[in-house]
Amino acid sequence: MPAVTVENPLTLPRVAAPVAAHARPVLAVATAPSGFEGEGFPVRRAFAGIDYKHLDPFIMMDQMGEVEYAPGEPKGTPWHPHRGFETVTYLIDGTFVHRDSHGGGGVINDGDTQWMTAGSGLLHIEAPPESLVMSGGLFHGLQLWVNLPKSDKMMAPRYQDIGGGQVKLLTSGDGGALLRLIAGDLDGHNGPGITHTPITMMHVTVNPGAELTIPWRKDFNALAYALAGRGSAGAEGRPFRMGQAVVFGSGGDSLTIRADESQESRSPNFEVVLLGGLPIREPMMHYGPFVMNTHAELAQAFEDFQAGRLGTIPADAR
Repeated sequence: MPAVTVENPLTLPRVAAPVAAHARPVLAVATAPSGFEGEGFPVRRAFAGIDYKHLDPFIMMDQMGEVEYAPGEPKGTPWHPHRGFETVTYLIDGTFVHRDSHGGGGVINDGDTQWMTAGSGLLHIEAPPESLVMSGGLFHGLQLWVNLPKSDKMMAPRYQDIGGGQVKLLTSGDGGALLRLIAGDLDGHNGPGITHTPITMMHVTVNPGAELTIPWRKDFNALAYALAGRGSAGAEGRPFRMGQAVVFGSGGDSLTIRADESQESRSPNFEVVLLGGLPIREPMMHYGPFVMNTHAELAQAFEDFQAGRLGTIPADAR
């Protein structure tokens, strides 16, 4: 980890918060519980226990792995439906194959992202390729669910394949942190992900002992999740480590992350996902694979799924 990097970060565009910027405080640090998803691959529920008012427009995020599979062990998900939101799958190590009933899909490898807008509904599947099942190997990534406003919940489905080479690479003022901007705007730089709900998403690698302070939109919420290593957040230096999420407060226009001087041998740097978005502030009803505004809309989604109106599994995949 990670797959997308550079030998000399100082060759990259640099970002830094203005000297007069006001740092956002840390409201809470939450530890993600572990569980299993799909056919049994291990996940950490990154946002479990965090009040939705701090997450909006994000719904949930799973850290998938990090796990070293033996031959025959790699697992995925069966065919399943979605409606009313977007899934963002970011793969750090390994390979995943996506197919959906709307004709979208492809293979994502180290550093790639697949962005699926479920909208009015579809069926999809995510699974390791046969070659990985046979050989085994390292698998690590995350999946983020992004809500859609009521006006977009029934839009036509869409699929974006974002190769690792497309992400915008940036660095901190001293080159001590590498930023991979996947979606949104940061200090005038734009990530390749096309979003319906305004968000910023990036994967940051902070060298041991280094500090990163970046500008942040005042109208966005702010979250951090540690994929590996340990460090601290905010001007107050609130400690957090792998498997923990940080909820930042409102009012400020900058975020600060620091890496501890000493890191784990298996992860020499502090690996963090930074997220922010414009809250939708609409009722959110979540039931399994459906995210709607009302209970009646959830019931309709389930009825449409059972009636086959969310699509059918392609004949060659049955």
